[in-house]
Amino acid sequence: MNSIKNLSLLAVAISSVLLTGCGDAETTINELPPIEDHDDHDHDDDHDGEDHDHDAESSGRLMIADADSNAMAVFDLEDNSLLDTFSVTHSGSALTHSADYRFAVVSSRTNDLVEFIDGGVWREDHVDHMHDYEEAPALSDFSLVGSQPTHVVSHDGQLAVFFDGNADTSMPASVQVVSDNDIATEANDIPTLTYSVNMHGVAKPVDDMLIATVRRDDAESVSANPVLPDSVGIYHWHDGEYEQEQLFAGECPDLHGAALNEEFVVLGCSDGVLVLHAHDEEYESQKVSNIDELNGMRVGSVYAHHDVDTFIGVASQHGGGSAVITAIDPDHGEMEVINWEPETDAHPVSYGFSYDGEYFLILDDKGHLTVLSAEAHDDHEHWELTSRIHFSEEDLNSMPDNAGFSMSVAQNAPLVYITDPIAQHVLIIDLEHGETEGDIELDFVPSAITWLGIAEAH
Repeated sequence: MNSIKNLSLLAVAISSVLLTGCGDAETTINELPPIEDHDDHDHDDDHDGEDHDHDAESSGRLMIADADSNAMAVFDLEDNSLLDTFSVTHSGSALTHSADYRFAVVSSRTNDLVEFIDGGVWREDHVDHMHDYEEAPALSDFSLVGSQPTHVVSHDGQLAVFFDGNADTSMPASVQVVSDNDIATEANDIPTLTYSVNMHGVAKPVDDMLIATVRRDDAESVSANPVLPDSVGIYHWHDGEYEQEQLFAGECPDLHGAALNEEFVVLGCSDGVLVLHAHDEEYESQKVSNIDELNGMRVGSVYAHHDVDTFIGVASQHGGGSAVITAIDPDHGEMEVINWEPETDAHPVSYGFSYDGEYFLILDDKGHLTVLSAEAHDDHEHWELTSRIHFSEEDLNSMPDNAGFSMSVAQNAPLVYITDPIAQHVLIIDLEHGETEGDIELDFVPSAITWLGIAEAH
């Protein structure tokens, strides 16, 4: 175990992630015949040594979960038409995207299963050019199995699924890491980290490294299900296994929430946030303490974008209450409250950065999308309210059971897609103009949504 150093100067490299409209234009669903599949070798790959781009110019696709069944519907965002509907194994599953946005990731925590649906739009590197594909969506035969998959996070071409394990059945926690290519080729040998105990943890893949939570197997916490970890391990994939190279032991009590950008990793702790930073091929740590304005709350969710210096931390009370949104500046070791001016009794239900990092979005349960943007002052980024879009005029008391507003951010344009379960449609919101530009009508109650397609490189 390497010694732990306090940072005096913070710099250098990881690579980023994160996490992820009813106007005049109304779109009805017209079911189309299946898109014809094209053989990958039907096009001429002899380009005489020239560098060409084959660009499908797709707006992308939306995967939308049905709240009342195990159905997943795929829409083409070129014309907002329904392409196909798939039945996954279990209803009520969580929905997100794969690392390069080709696949929808459908995880059922209570059934120990992660499934994948190919959205049909992706990009391949053909050495002398990038080739874009636009094919029919398809349910993949590839799946991941493990005890209670909970945190599913993407970073720089890799997806890490953290399986919490289960104390009641003596199942330990584990992490499985896959790329879009692994899913497409149905790879057999998946990089896996297996613990000896259960925990409610998270992992972030960085190249051939894995930054993952660790908990001590002590008598006081072994019976908890799940239990929060208090330490962070740095693992290196070597000779077919993850080997621990560093351990930051006990530095982050009740760890929950993590994000990373170009330079730093930030993890939420009960007493502040832990900041990790790569330096001379090792990670160093520092702590940013909770500020008085949190009033006893702690940062439990963290958001980042690779082009944004500051992290966004969310502190909220268990069981409801308005959230305190904070800007975390790891370079200066500072945390400050963002005045996002929430509407009375409005509680956030979803957060995320726009595709280019220009905006940070807060979706609340009263039908508002709050848009924040950052201004640089004295070598600091200060986040301020830019606009608030009221997107629903429905009677909120009519919200279907086990449903609520949800959103997904496009990764190739300043657009966000918001589900309205009451009106049974998806709103398309233009962030640059601060208004809804259209909607997609549904014949089912939506419960979750994710954008799929070719993300714009930054």
